[in-house]
Order: sequence, then structure tokens, then C-alpha cells
Amino acid sequence: MRNRFRVFDTHTHIGVAAHSGNRYSADQLLASMDKNGVDRAAVIPFPVLENCREANDTVGRAVAAHPDRLIGVAYVYPAISEKAFREEVNRCVEQWGARALKLQPQYQPINPLHERFDYVFETALEHRLPVICHTGNGIPATLPSLFMVPARKFPQLKFILAHAGGGGMLVGEVIVAAKFCPNIYLELSTLMPNHVRLVLSHVGSSRVMIGSDLPENAAVEIDKIFESCDSDTAKQDILWNTAAGIFGDRE
Repeated sequence: MRNRFRVFDTHTHIGVAAHSGNRYSADQLLASMDKNGVDRAAVIPFPVLENCREANDTVGRAVAAHPDRLIGVAYVYPAISEKAFREEVNRCVEQWGARALKLQPQYQPINPLHERFDYVFETALEHRLPVICHTGNGIPATLPSLFMVPARKFPQLKFILAHAGGGGMLVGEVIVAAKFCPNIYLELSTLMPNHVRLVLSHVGSSRVMIGSDLPENAAVEIDKIFESCDSDTAKQDILWNTAAGIFGDRE
């Protein structure tokens, strides 16, 4: 809890990142959560991995050890066969209770516009998993507008645009995407406070949430919500309510 508000960090990572060398254990994440008043966090494998199954197991074991603090997000390279993709997502749900699916077009060979990848979204919908979609770095594959097409095609599926376009560069795109697709939600990591205010002038706080991405960002990401929001209702939506609703938080 931070300043009397419950906090749900919707974008964290543990494990080893092959592209950056970043390493974070569950204990390091939990220590950061305790330090920054984060009650619960969604945990995602890093986007560049030697073995997705092992990374999903690392997340799954952390969630199993701390079910009151963590929820797990499955991550699978779509370059494998459709059958193998579906099987790994199913395993993450059945074995570890995964509650979301992460897509990272910056590093994954996936085109949200192409029907070839409909099975990715069908798999998420089958398991009632919201899809967390990286946006920002990695243009043009990571343009927020690309996810409008599957969002319109699968209206019952919830799409979370991570980083809300990335650093404010594409904040206009995520606003348009959210306004035209009611099943698109925005995660605010990397935005400046003025960008957060711009988002909230167009998109209701019930469709907006926080994320830190890395533990060292948590304090800044949380504090900017207090700087950017005038109403307690908006603060609690962004810090807790939106995520708790999407991820089916269990008390």
C-alpha cells in the first residue's frame, strides 16, 4: 500500500534477459515491492530467452511460492508450431495458473494484422487470458495501432498496450486505439506525467493501469500517478482497480 492506496504493478520481470543481461530473482522483486508499497504484481518472463518453457517455469514457481503477492504471465515464441504454442500456453494455465499472455513483436516474429496469427489470440480467448502487448521500441512492429485489428476481430478479448506507446512517442496512437476499441487498456510505464494527464483526458481511468517494467522504476512509476491525477477515484483505478478487475484478483 502506498499513501493509503493499494498498488497492483502490472508489468514486472524475473529471470535472465538474454538481450540485456538483466537478472532479477523473485526475492529481489518482492523486496522492491515491499520497499515501494506494491501489494501485488504481474510477473512476465523477459522477452529474449534461451528457453521459454524454463522461463515460464521460473515465473510459475515464484507465483506458487507467493500466491498472495504475484500472478503469472505466460510468454511463448509464436515462431514454433501452432500446436506447440497452444500446448505451452495450456500448460502454463493448467500447471501454474497463468492469468495473461505476453506478446513482444519487437523480438517475436508476429504480425498482429495477419490472419496467420489469429491462433495466438484464439488461444488467449480460449483460456480467458488478457493479452499484454509491447508497444513503443521496435517500430514498426510495435505500433499500437496494429493491435486495433485483432482487438476489433476479437471483441471479447482484453488487450493491454504495455508502455502506452513508449515514452510518450506514440501516446496519440494509444489514445486513438483505446477510443476506437473498448477492449483495449493502457499500461503507463515510461510515460511522463503530462502524457498521463493527456491519456486521462481521453480515456477513462477504469481502462488505465500502472507498470514498472523493472524494480528500479517502481517508485517513479507509482509517484507519477500521484502527481498526474487529481481525484482519488482515478488514482485507485490506475493503481489497483483496473488491474484487479482484468486479472481476476482473488482475495
